[in-house]
Amino acid sequence: MSIDDILLECEEKMLKSEEHLALEFNGVRTGKASPSLIENIVVEVYGGSHMRIRELAGITTPEPRQLLVQPWDNSTLVAIEKAIQKANIGLNPMAQGRSLRIMIPDLSTEQREKFVKAVKHMAETGRVAIRHVRREAIEHLKKEQKASTITEDELEHGEKEVQNLTDKFIKKLDDHLHHKEKEIMTV
Repeated sequence: MSIDDILLECEEKMLKSEEHLALEFNGVRTGKASPSLIENIVVEVYGGSHMRIRELAGITTPEPRQLLVQPWDNSTLVAIEKAIQKANIGLNPMAQGRSLRIMIPDLSTEQREKFVKAVKHMAETGRVAIRHVRREAIEHLKKEQKASTITEDELEHGEKEVQNLTDKFIKKLDDHLHHKEKEIMTV
């Protein structure tokens, strides 16, 4: 395997870690209505199968602090309502005919601080994942050098490139974290 292949694989894995963190951040409340708050909540429907809300209903934001969930099959309405309540995210859906209306309450300072602490933990988990990818890539480069596929100079160059990728992606995670913290703390 060439250095370029190893670096490309390393970059792809780090990008997936960044995307995963961004997706996790979308599920954290900020005081504004966003479909991403509930779209990944799993609902038990149709006698035991599990589906995400986004697969069962349309989710819209008719007002800045309100979500509207409109199931495509009315028989899933009650199950979706129960799943949102069980998710323990502080949202109480109200059934209105064939849809659910969810008012997004203001966050207290204490809740905002709790959410900031949670996103910091998520970001640290993402950093650990990126460092793990770095370690794997460097181990792979060392194996290639031991097998005499690459020279010591190429190994050194590859390690520097892997570290550059690591620094780049850790900075991206920190930028995501800073943006999300600001979003949470904005009243």
